[in-house]
Amino acid sequence: MRKEPIDPAGLEWTRVSPKYLRVRLLGWVIGTIINVAIFSIPLILRLTDIWWGFPPMWVAWALPIGALVLSVWRGILLPRQVRAIGYAERNEDLLIRTGVFYQRTMVVPYGRMQYVDVAVGPIERAFGLCTLKMHTASPGTNASIPGLPADEGARLREQLSARGEAKLAGL
Repeated sequence: MRKEPIDPAGLEWTRVSPKYLRVRLLGWVIGTIINVAIFSIPLILRLTDIWWGFPPMWVAWALPIGALVLSVWRGILLPRQVRAIGYAERNEDLLIRTGVFYQRTMVVPYGRMQYVDVAVGPIERAFGLCTLKMHTASPGTNASIPGLPADEGARLREQLSARGEAKLAGL
């Protein structure tokens, strides 16, 4: 993983599974079809003469084309967004990194974790992936790591829970 200016020095980042790109692309395709279909309704109504006069024909054409262009731009960014997701385990906390344009590195102290949850949706399950969710006392610091292989998610859940309990016991 490439070193970014906001990354702490000397960390070894672990990336999410490359299969997560397929999950995101599948969601992107479904979302694109739905968005373009919805934004095509005025055009279809104008071309079938159900609506006439409003919206202007150029607007009726611009809506689905604009939706498609924006969707293609999002699709182009997906591989970089997935590659940007990573995490690093340290002695006192877990760091989670996301973002391409707006990068974010979140620090989740083990002692602040209330519980760790592993969630698996139907598409993730088909690809053998899961999402690890960490809940803390403050809702603003709740964090998640999507696209983890299921065995890595289970290992992290147990390890983070054990580290969190050890830190709480030491208070």
